[in-house]
Amino acid sequence: MTTPRFLACAVATLVALTACTASSDEKVSGPATAGGVAGVGQGAGGQVSAPPTGSPAPVTLTPEEYRAELEQARGPVRDAVKKLAATGGLKTLDKRLEQTSAAVDGAVTRLAELAPPPEVKVQHDDYVEALRTLSTDFGGARQDAEEQRFCTGPAVLTGMDRAGKLSDVEKAADGLSGYPASVISVKAPKQRTRRLSNGRFIASEGRPSRAYLQLSNGTRQDAVIVLVRGKRKAVTVYVRKKSNFKIQGVRDGSYKVYYTFGEDWDSKARSFTRSCRFEQFGKSVRFRTVYTAAQTRWTNWKITLHSVTGGNVKPKRIKPGDFPS
Repeated sequence: MTTPRFLACAVATLVALTACTASSDEKVSGPATAGGVAGVGQGAGGQVSAPPTGSPAPVTLTPEEYRAELEQARGPVRDAVKKLAATGGLKTLDKRLEQTSAAVDGAVTRLAELAPPPEVKVQHDDYVEALRTLSTDFGGARQDAEEQRFCTGPAVLTGMDRAGKLSDVEKAADGLSGYPASVISVKAPKQRTRRLSNGRFIASEGRPSRAYLQLSNGTRQDAVIVLVRGKRKAVTVYVRKKSNFKIQGVRDGSYKVYYTFGEDWDSKARSFTRSCRFEQFGKSVRFRTVYTAAQTRWTNWKITLHSVTGGNVKPKRIKPGDFPS
């Protein structure tokens, strides 16, 4: 007994004005330093005392000096977090996370070498340790982004906030009462699951043809499908999970078909924010209208975004940067 093949499928049909002829074409930062120089003095009995070994102990900072150091240390972190919150997709997300983690590391290096005012020594140490942990947390977020669990900067911050990773460092910052220590410059958004209506066009050129493309999304995730003709994005449409939609009036030409799946569609970023993946249909689909004296014939296609028995066109996983957003 032959095991059925489960692949994405495309079916082409030819349609006439008076009759429909079906064909199965395809299935388809530097540290603060203490002032002064250690000198060589005359000891008892005329002995010359040896210079002290090791680095001199840091001079205890005044509250004003300490406040200035905190400002300089946290500034790059706040800027990096703000940029992360504005990152709309996976194309630049890893780079942003790397930059944010590096900014936190720079703050740790600068602050760890300071001698703060005695009254906040304990709180200072707790704050530096919280920053170290935050750097590790951003490193973990890079792994989440690589595995496409989080797909935008806001989604990363939301996930970290839900896990208490942002509030921990802010509590440590609050412990330095009277000093500027907060490093989280934006409010993490609440987790949402935004969806468009089924068949909602995100972008579309004119569609004057008689041909159509039937899309079937039998997966458990919503999808956004992009048709690319040459170097031009012709149509971008939203198809909900377990739903079908027919794109009417597709112009003649050869199209590459891309689709992305995920949760929580961010219309501004044009990206799903969580659990995203990107694929390309395994072959181009060609629409062609033929005119004769007696009739007009055109091509219709049907593409399934899920695996079906008998399908012979396998989808390709692609990198986020290759998706025509």
